[in-house]
Amino acid sequence: MSRFFTTGSDSESESSLSGDEQVAKPVGGNFGKQPLILSEDEEDTKRVVRSAKDKRFEELTNLIKTIRNAMKIRDVTKCLEEFELLGKAYGKAKSIVDKEGVPRFYIRILADLEDYLNELWEDKEGKKKMNKNNAKALSTLRQKIRKYNRDYETQITSYRQNPEQSADEDDEKKSDDSEGSSSMDEDDDDGMGAAAFLKKKEGAGEGRGKFLKKIEDEDEEEEDSDDDEDWGSSDSESDSESDEDEGKYTSLASRFLKKTGTEEDKRVLEKKREEKAKKKQDRKSKRYEDDEDDNESGEWEKVKGGVPLVKEKPKMFAKGTEINHAVVVKKLNEILQARGKKGTDRAAQIDLLQLLVGIAAENNLGIPIDVKIKFNIVASLYDYNPNLATYMKPEMWQKCLDSIDELMNILFEQPNIFIGENIAEDSENLSNNEQPFRVRGCILTLVERMDEEFTKIMQNTDPHSQEYVDHLKDEGRVCKIIDRVQNYLQDKGTTEEICRVYLRRILHTYYKFDYKAHQRQKGPAGDSKSEQDQAENEAEDSAVLMERLCKFIYARDRTDRIRTCAILCHIYHHALHDRWYQARDLMLMSHLQDNIQHADPPVQILYNRTMVQLGICAFRQGMIKDAHNALLDIQSSGRAKELLGQGLLMRSMQERNQEQEKIEKRRQVPFHMHINLELLECVYLVSAMLLEIPYMAAHEFDARRRMISKQFHHQLRVGERQPLLGPPESMREHVVAASKAMKMGDWKTCHRFIVNEKMNGKVWDLFPEADKVRSMLVRKIQEESLRTYLFTYSSVYDSISMEILSDMFELDLPTVHSIISKMIINEELMASLDQPTQTVVMHRTEPTSQQNLALQLAEKLGSLVENNERVFDQKQGIYGGYFRDQKDGYRKNEGGYLRRGGYRQQERQSNY
Repeated sequence: MSRFFTTGSDSESESSLSGDEQVAKPVGGNFGKQPLILSEDEEDTKRVVRSAKDKRFEELTNLIKTIRNAMKIRDVTKCLEEFELLGKAYGKAKSIVDKEGVPRFYIRILADLEDYLNELWEDKEGKKKMNKNNAKALSTLRQKIRKYNRDYETQITSYRQNPEQSADEDDEKKSDDSEGSSSMDEDDDDGMGAAAFLKKKEGAGEGRGKFLKKIEDEDEEEEDSDDDEDWGSSDSESDSESDEDEGKYTSLASRFLKKTGTEEDKRVLEKKREEKAKKKQDRKSKRYEDDEDDNESGEWEKVKGGVPLVKEKPKMFAKGTEINHAVVVKKLNEILQARGKKGTDRAAQIDLLQLLVGIAAENNLGIPIDVKIKFNIVASLYDYNPNLATYMKPEMWQKCLDSIDELMNILFEQPNIFIGENIAEDSENLSNNEQPFRVRGCILTLVERMDEEFTKIMQNTDPHSQEYVDHLKDEGRVCKIIDRVQNYLQDKGTTEEICRVYLRRILHTYYKFDYKAHQRQKGPAGDSKSEQDQAENEAEDSAVLMERLCKFIYARDRTDRIRTCAILCHIYHHALHDRWYQARDLMLMSHLQDNIQHADPPVQILYNRTMVQLGICAFRQGMIKDAHNALLDIQSSGRAKELLGQGLLMRSMQERNQEQEKIEKRRQVPFHMHINLELLECVYLVSAMLLEIPYMAAHEFDARRRMISKQFHHQLRVGERQPLLGPPESMREHVVAASKAMKMGDWKTCHRFIVNEKMNGKVWDLFPEADKVRSMLVRKIQEESLRTYLFTYSSVYDSISMEILSDMFELDLPTVHSIISKMIINEELMASLDQPTQTVVMHRTEPTSQQNLALQLAEKLGSLVENNERVFDQKQGIYGGYFRDQKDGYRKNEGGYLRRGGYRQQERQSNY
C-alpha cells in the first residue's frame, strides 16, 4: 500500500518518512494483513510509464544510430550485422507500424544506406583497398538492401524527391509523439520518453525548419512562459489551500478524490483564459505592424527557400587587360583543361565558352577565333553527359543543332578558312590575313556524333508517346545538316571523309519507302496541286541517290566496313521497292553471307534486316521458295526480335550481366525503323504452308521424309493438341486452319482463312500494293491445292479430265496442263496425258496405303533383327572380323537378310 493512505497531516507523514523502518497503518481497521515496507532505493526511483510504440521505436533508433556510426568509419561488416538486427526489430514492431504507418526515420535509413552502398560499389579504387570481410559484406548487403527496398519503393522515391520536407514532417511527428507520451508520465520534468530518442538532428533540414517556423516557435515560447506562470500560481494556491484544509479531511485518500468545483472557481478560470487569449492577439497584431513598417518601402518578393544566391558574371579577364588572339586562346585552353575533371561544372563551362565568343566578337578578333571556340562549344555539349547510356536533354539538343548550323554558315561564307583534324595547334593561323586561315577541328566528327546522339534520343524515348513524334521531326533538320556537310566536303574534304559522310546520308535514306517515285512508276503524274508537290516530283529519286552514293563508296572506299554497310543498305533499298532481281544479284555477288559472322554486331544486325527485307520482297513477287530460304535462318532461331535489334528477350536476360545488357540496348534500332514482326512471321508461315503441305501429301507414307520448316510443324502440332477447336483468332491460328483445308484440297476454305478482314488489318494491308499481293496469294493457293489434291487422291482415280480440274480450282486450262506436266516430268506423279481427250491417265504403280504400312513394318523388323545379331556378335567377340571378311552381311547365300537396306530394296523390287 502507498503511504498516501495514512491518516494525519502532511507534517506527520513527513516525520514518518524520516524513520528507517516505519510501518504505515492501513485504513479501515484491517490490521490482519502484512504491511508493505518501502526502502529508500525504491522511494528514490522514478517510475516512467512508456507506451509499446515508444519502446519499439527506441529500439529501432538505437540500431539506426549504430548503423550510421558504422557508415562513417566504412565498417560494412558491422552495417550488415546491424541491418539484420534492424530487420528483426522492425518485424517485432509490425503491429504498431500497421496502425501508425511506416516511420519516416526508417525510410530515411533505408534510402541513405542504399545510396551509401552504391557509392562504395562504384568506387573501384576503394573496393580494391577493402579487406576481404568488408568486400564480401558489401556485395551481400547490397543485394539484401536492393531486395528489401522493393517493398518500400514508393516511400523511398517520395523521400528522395524532397528529403528536406520529409525531415520536417518527421520532426513534427516526433514532437507530437513526445508531447503525447509526456502527458502519460507522472513527472514530465525528469522523465525521458521514446520520442527523445527519435529526434535526429540534421543541419540542413533543421535550419530550414527553423527558418520556416520562426513565427510559430516564438508564439509557442511565449505561451509556454504564460503556462509556467499559471503553474506557479496554482502551486502557491494549492499550498495555501493545503494549509487551510489540514483538518477538513478524515483520511488522506479522500483529499485526492475528484471534487466538484464551485461556480466561483469556474468564473475565475474562464477569466484567466480570456486574458491569455487577449494578450496573444495583441502580441500578434503588434508584430505584424512592425513588419509592415519595415517593408513599407518595397513590395513582397517571392524567393526560393534556402540561402539566396547572387549570381554574378564571372570575370574572364582582369581589368585593363588587352584582349588579343593570344590572350583569348590562352583563356580557351584554361577552360578546356578542366574538361573531364571531377567536380567540373559542365553547364558553367559551356556558359564560359559562349561568353568568350561574345568577348572575341566585341574586340573584333576575327572569324577564325570564333570558329575555333564554336568547335569547342559543340564538343562541350557532347561531353555534358559523361555516361554513354544517357542521352541529351531537349534544350541541349536544340542548342547543339543551332551551334552546328551557325558553324556551317560561317564555313560556307568564309571559303578561305581551312579546317582539319590533322592541323596541329602550333600551325594554326587565326590572325594573319595574308595567309589562308587554318583552324584545328573536324566538322565530320561533330556531325557523326550528332547523328549518334539523335539515335540515342530515339532509343530512349517512349515510341508510343507524342514526345517520340516531336523528336522524329528533328530528323529532317539532321538530314539537312548532313547534306550541307556533304556539299562542303565534296569541295574541300578527302576521299575518306566523303565516303564517311555518304554513309551517313545512306543510313538516313535506305529504310524509307519513296512514295513519290512509286507513283511515278505506276503512271504519269498528273498536275500537281502545289509548288511543294512539284518540287518533290522534280527532286532526285531515292533510287538514283542511293545508286550514286553507293557506287562512289564501292569504287573509292578503302575500309571494308563502310563498303559492307553500303552494300547492305543498297540491297535493302532495292528489296523495299520490289526490285527483286537487282537485290538478289547484288547479294550473291557480294558474297557477304560467307564472312558476315566475323563482322561487328551492328553490321550483323543490318545484315539480318536486309535478309528479312529480301525474303519479304521475294514473297511479294511470288518467289515462295526464295522467300522461305531467306527467312528460314531468322525465324527458325526463335530470336527474330533480338537478331533484328528490335528488343531483348526476357529468357536470355539471365545469361548476360548488367554491362552486357547496356551494350545490347545501345545497339537497338529506333522504333521508326522496325520491321513488323507479325508480318514477318505470317509471310514465313504462309510460305512454309505453300511448300510443306504438297510435300507432306506426296510423302505421306515415307518414314524418312524430311521437314522443310520445323516452326510450321510445331504450329500444326499445337493446333492438333487443342481439345476444342473454335474459329481462328490469331494470325497463327488462321494459317493452321488454312493448312488443314489445303490438305483436303479445299482451296476456297484455305483462301477464306488466309485472306479476310482480320488478316488484311494485321498483315496484308501493310504492303504498299496490297491488292497485288492478295491476288498473287489466291493464285498460289489454287496451284498448290491442285498439286496436293493430285498427290492425295491419285490412287482413287483411273483417269481424270483436266477440264474438271480447271473448274474445281478455277484455273485456266493451260495452267492446269503446265502444272500436271511438271509433276509428270519430275516423277512426282505417275501418270500420262492423253492429248485428244484432255485427260490424265493414272498408272497403278504407287503402292496402296496398306502396302506402304507393310513396307514400313518390314523395314523396322529388319533393322531390329540386324541390331539383335550385332549385339550377339559383340558378346562373341567376332563383330569386327566378321564384317571385314564378309562385306555383304549375314548369310547371303542362304536367302536370309541382306546387308542393311537390302531387305527394303528387295521388297521394293518385288512390289514395283
